[in-house]
Amino acid sequence: MTLKLTLSLGAGLLALGIASAQAQEPIKIGVVSVLTGPAAALGQQVRDGFQLAVDKMGGKLGGVPVQITVIDDELKPDVAVGKVKSYVEGSKADFVVGPVFSNILGAIAKPVLDSGAFLISPNAGPSTMAGKACNQNFFVTSYQNDQVHEVLGKYAQDQGYKRAYIIAPNYQAGKDSLAGFKNYFKGEIVDEVYAPLTSMDFASDLAKIASAKPDVVFAFLPGGLGVNFVKQWSQAGLQGKIPFLSAFTVDESTLPAQQDAAVGLFGGMTWAPNMDNPQTKEFVAAYEAAYKIVPGSYAQQAYDAAMLIDSAVKAAGGTGDKDKLRAALKKADFTSLRGKFKFNTNGFPIQDFYLVKVAKRADGKFQTEIAQKIFTDYADPHAKDCALK
Repeated sequence: MTLKLTLSLGAGLLALGIASAQAQEPIKIGVVSVLTGPAAALGQQVRDGFQLAVDKMGGKLGGVPVQITVIDDELKPDVAVGKVKSYVEGSKADFVVGPVFSNILGAIAKPVLDSGAFLISPNAGPSTMAGKACNQNFFVTSYQNDQVHEVLGKYAQDQGYKRAYIIAPNYQAGKDSLAGFKNYFKGEIVDEVYAPLTSMDFASDLAKIASAKPDVVFAFLPGGLGVNFVKQWSQAGLQGKIPFLSAFTVDESTLPAQQDAAVGLFGGMTWAPNMDNPQTKEFVAAYEAAYKIVPGSYAQQAYDAAMLIDSAVKAAGGTGDKDKLRAALKKADFTSLRGKFKFNTNGFPIQDFYLVKVAKRADGKFQTEIAQKIFTDYADPHAKDCALK
């Protein structure tokens, strides 16, 4: 009797020990971001914004320890897919967070989703994955690519501009951007230019703009492209002569290099560092203290991605039950830095959008600031083509 009781108790304690060890099995998260080349400033903000949230919660999400693997996609789809496939197959990842660029997302989506991991995009939001190619394990904490550009299209239309020169990089997000602008701007398109992703010299484009004399210029030129374009725009004497509207061209990732050349230029976004809510004030102060630069949307959206995962793991009681975890992700029961946030049926947010303007702060740093609200509770138009409910 005593022996049986001892064996039973021992087995029970062993089982409890195994269960406890399993409960503390770390959440495996791959953060995929561009960390080399001209666009590295964007990718660094994604990496650092996500890490800041994890650090805030003591290295845990949902109370469970986190094991983060950072993957540099190098802005090369073939390189990215090789690295990510190797990671998800070897690690049995729970989540992959990333990337910045839509062409990289298009390359890595299948291997990630086929592995059973949840894919959380903190930036890229291509129209293809918002519609027919939506997936129950794919969620976006940024926006659908068209939407930010639609902010500028609507503003241009509301301002009464009649002729626009528009320019973007030659890849999926570039095509989405100009389509988004044209969804709301109904005037004449003087020229529609798709520049190579490696473009650094825009002299010929600026000469065409000066010659065409459009009422407005709209540019989507992220990272190093935007830095060079804005500097050359100012050097060409176009600053203040032709209204300049942009998306991801003048933001906190490019402003440290553009500086005064960007002051007064407009962009579109769901958030800005001067947003008047307590969570933003805490985030901006913590980010600047940790990384010595002003955070932009890339960092903010990655921070929100971490907070989303935290809320879902907490609600699901861990990562073991994928159905519970998915349902918890859909609820998005966390406090977003932008305030209002909820998911549509396609896993993309329904949220407010703003016109933002570049300003120089009293401390000499540069940031975007809220100028006016353009859209309220705006859902992307591609959700109707998504079969998910």
